Amino acid sequence: MKRLLLAATASAALAACAGMGGGDWVTLIDGDRGLENFNQVGDGNWRVENGAIVADRGQSGFLVSKMPYGDFQIYAEFWAEANTNSGVFIRCSDPAKLTGKTCYEVNIWDLRPEPKYGTGAIVDVAAVPVPIANRAGGRWNTYLITAKGEQLTVELNGVQTASVRDGQHSSGYFGLQYGAGLKGRPPEPIKWRQVRIRAL
Repeated sequence: MKRLLLAATASAALAACAGMGGGDWVTLIDGDRGLENFNQVGDGNWRVENGAIVADRGQSGFLVSKMPYGDFQIYAEFWAEANTNSGVFIRCSDPAKLTGKTCYEVNIWDLRPEPKYGTGAIVDVAAVPVPIANRAGGRWNTYLITAKGEQLTVELNGVQTASVRDGQHSSGYFGLQYGAGLKGRPPEPIKWRQVRIRAL
């Protein structure tokens, strides 16, 4: 049932995108295919496992796109746990150093110590209400991220969690993150099953 619900949510999200205009969708991750479409930065132990691209060890690791983007949409399917510390970093100016200062960080982390910038938020740019209503842990999820000019919009599982205008970053690379979670807890994985992007 969960898989059917996710498929329905994904179909609705992509159907909504189709009405917005723009270029064709380019698939970068499709199940266990696509690791070669990214450069690896940091110490994440990225690998193919059970039909997805997975990391669950390291302090800070990224899969970084090989080309920059300006206006675009990203659609992603991912599995997280409550203490998974991950996210999608967009419009990154330096593909070798991805931070919250050089990129926008669309966060995935249900247990983030500062919860207003947890799952569904854009760190230091667009907060979510606390306590976090839209969590990602323990299941497959979808993200639809739209960056068009200064307008940034995030949808988690079909629910808009962030919408803001911000002009700090106009274009750049994007990265899929694996980070260490809360200290004292075992590391938990991030799994990417689908990642697609299209220019707007």
